[in-house]
Amino acid sequence: MKHSSTGRLLLLLIPILMVLQGCVSTVSPGSRGLFWYPLTTGLTKEPLKEGLYWRAPWNDVFVYDTRYKSFKEKVDALTADDLPVTVYAAITMRPVPEEVYFLAQEVGPDWYRQLVQPQLLSAVRGVVANYSMVTLPERSSEIGNKIEAVVVESLKGRHLDIYNVALSEMEFSQMVLRAIEQKQAKEQEKEQKDFEVVIAQRNAEIARIQAKGEGDSLKIRAEGEADGMRIRAAGQSQAQEIITKTLTPGYLQFKLYESPNAKTIIVPEKLNVPLIVNPGADQTR
Repeated sequence: MKHSSTGRLLLLLIPILMVLQGCVSTVSPGSRGLFWYPLTTGLTKEPLKEGLYWRAPWNDVFVYDTRYKSFKEKVDALTADDLPVTVYAAITMRPVPEEVYFLAQEVGPDWYRQLVQPQLLSAVRGVVANYSMVTLPERSSEIGNKIEAVVVESLKGRHLDIYNVALSEMEFSQMVLRAIEQKQAKEQEKEQKDFEVVIAQRNAEIARIQAKGEGDSLKIRAEGEADGMRIRAAGQSQAQEIITKTLTPGYLQFKLYESPNAKTIIVPEKLNVPLIVNPGADQTR
């Protein structure tokens, strides 16, 4: 009897537990939920935050993940010169947490495929069509920014928060790759020639500066020597002039009398016979 009663109890508890499990809905962290009352008010406007929510079995809770997610698309496009290119574009976005009710009413849970994907593909093809094939790799960041601007503008007011749009990869045909390599080789050759021209111009400028410096040095040295010669000549001329003014007849006679070795000849003005006097001896002739 005990085993049979226990079995009947389990048979009763299992359906009850299944019903209770169906009456609980969980809103995970980073998500928002909306109560759905099909028999009365329909979808509620107030978003549910994370937690456990009890409901009747015939009601439901729609959960929207409001965390940022990255979606990657492979896009076949044509460049401005009508060459095919495969672009891998990645968009990072999320629903606006406070606006999930409007998103659910206007689009539904499959909002990326129905709303975002067509706009992203169209923006990638439209922007890439404005660039030539050889400029795509070096301007990928600029292209990604323009694609993001187009997508943000097209999805304005659609209750979505776009964080970033970027080009992760590009695939080209072999013909295009050869063209890109040739362009890069020519650009490197041009840069090398420009560098050589700059070096040659700098060397020429240095040579001109050195030559000018040497010429200025020689000029300064020559001017210095000429000034020195003029100064010495002027000094010699002034000294000669001073000596000439100083050597008077009286001064010369005085210096002659002063010298012990000098011989003096005195010629009287009215006599024609000279007298010779030797100041250094005691004899007179």
